[in-house]
Amino acid sequence: MSVKTSPVYAVKAVPVEKVIANDYNPNIVAPPEMKLLELSIWEDGFTMPCVCYYDKEKDQYILVDGFHRFSVLKTSKRIYQRENGLLPIVVIDKDISNRMSSTIRHNRARGTHNIELMCHIVAELDKAGMSDQWIMKNIGMDRDELLRLKQLSGLADLFADREFSVPEKDAPLNARESTTV
Repeated sequence: MSVKTSPVYAVKAVPVEKVIANDYNPNIVAPPEMKLLELSIWEDGFTMPCVCYYDKEKDQYILVDGFHRFSVLKTSKRIYQRENGLLPIVVIDKDISNRMSSTIRHNRARGTHNIELMCHIVAELDKAGMSDQWIMKNIGMDRDELLRLKQLSGLADLFADREFSVPEKDAPLNARESTTV
């Protein structure tokens, strides 16, 4: 029996130039908080590694969590110099749908989200074949929030060829169909 080790036990320093942002992160940090983050990293150093997926074909690390820490390293000359251009990261090996849900789980615990991008992520997960229950469980949404995002998205194809109903609030999840919100 193998024991799963948490990624945090394998932190490594990689050149920031080998790290790229994902194209789906809906988290937004206001300028005052970005200045505070830069100060925090200057005063305390990096206290949390960024979370990345390693793309072997491109020899690049794709951010899953830590975009703003990554941005500070790229834009703050003093931090870049002190850190020798190295970003502390951990690597997770997940497919794109699971990386998206990991990003959302990391973000929802501490930030606000751009609704338009959240709608896009829900649409992408739906198109990838993820059930409503999978989306709700993996990105921490309740059925009402998922329904609102689907309605806000304006993408009729989210509901195309699907029977849709809203079950009673107290109905157990296992009694609901996978395409029911």
